[in-house]
Amino acid sequence: MTQRILLIITGGIAAYKSLDLIRRLREDGLSVTPVLTKSAQQFVTPLSVSALAGDKVYSDLFDLTDEAEMGHIELSRSADLIVVAPATADIMAKMAQGHADDLATTLLLATDTPVLIAPAMNVRMWDHPATQRNLQVLREDGIAMVGPNEGDMACGEFGPGRMAEPLEIRDAVRACLAEKPLAGRRIVVTSGPTQEPIDPVRFIANRSSGTQGSAVAAALHAMGAHVVFVTGPADAPAPPGVEVVPVETAQQMLTAVEQALPAEAAIFAAAVADWRVDQTSQQKLKKSKDGLPHLQFVENPDILATISARTTDRPKLVIGFAAETENVLENATAKRARKGCDWIVANDVSAESGIMGGAENAVTLITESGAEEWPRMSKRDVARDLAERILTALKGAK
Repeated sequence: MTQRILLIITGGIAAYKSLDLIRRLREDGLSVTPVLTKSAQQFVTPLSVSALAGDKVYSDLFDLTDEAEMGHIELSRSADLIVVAPATADIMAKMAQGHADDLATTLLLATDTPVLIAPAMNVRMWDHPATQRNLQVLREDGIAMVGPNEGDMACGEFGPGRMAEPLEIRDAVRACLAEKPLAGRRIVVTSGPTQEPIDPVRFIANRSSGTQGSAVAAALHAMGAHVVFVTGPADAPAPPGVEVVPVETAQQMLTAVEQALPAEAAIFAAAVADWRVDQTSQQKLKKSKDGLPHLQFVENPDILATISARTTDRPKLVIGFAAETENVLENATAKRARKGCDWIVANDVSAESGIMGGAENAVTLITESGAEEWPRMSKRDVARDLAERILTALKGAK
């Protein structure tokens, strides 16, 4: 049976992308029923939307003919997924507060169908505390989200707020409609760097952006897993829908992971600092004529080895990451043996690779069966392929 998308197009300059989105969704064999707000019709015409969708455009809450053919309640509930693209700051605010003053917002309030939004707005509107509060409410309500991306705005500014591209939204739609083979399974994912304090204003950290860990958590969540996302202070945001546990130090991360157990799998993508200052200064360290201050370092807890060695509630699958700058395969293979984990995902993070903090990754998956080199691809694709491997392994685990 053909799956049906109810596409709500609202009034933003990014509405022009919705025309390409309709084409992409129909290429996937999906039926698209479009709803245009009055302001959306200032950017795209009902005729062009209808021609691409191959279906009637709905826009008026009080259209008697539409109500006789299909009432607005049935219109929303008969869909398999409701997509709002672009989702302006206005409609996000109305969704968060439960307003229903036109056809689009009434459909969204009256439905029990899953909803996916693609935010699009000026960077200052996106960063405004009111928008961020509304976003948090929508996430808590279970609304899925794709984007926004960072880039140039039609208004001439630069920053987050650009609507995700049609192919990105199509992939998010696929994920929302896909079967959830990991439903009911609890998985822990660590991500980002840790920050080890030296004094109240200084700390030891690394260049990890948290992008790969966030992508892994998102891929597992899309497959239905309950993901406990333990993250250090990362640049990459936590994916919507996961249980977020923010931490700063390695010791806090270990405690959070232990408290998250039992779990069926644990993926340690965080770049944890190996050392910390033994005695953190309670006051800011000052320059002095005596020279540099003396800092005594001690080793941080080895989170991967600690969880791998557990006997009572060890996850069925423990996966570590190895970020290496030389002898990648040899060092990562030795790390797997030393830590006692099941798999190691190894990558070259030397400066010339461009991987640390970048959008792509090139990894080698090391298991008891050997090493498998994957081609260079986006970190999102690495996460998707790793999630598929995790699914296969958990299905075969006793």
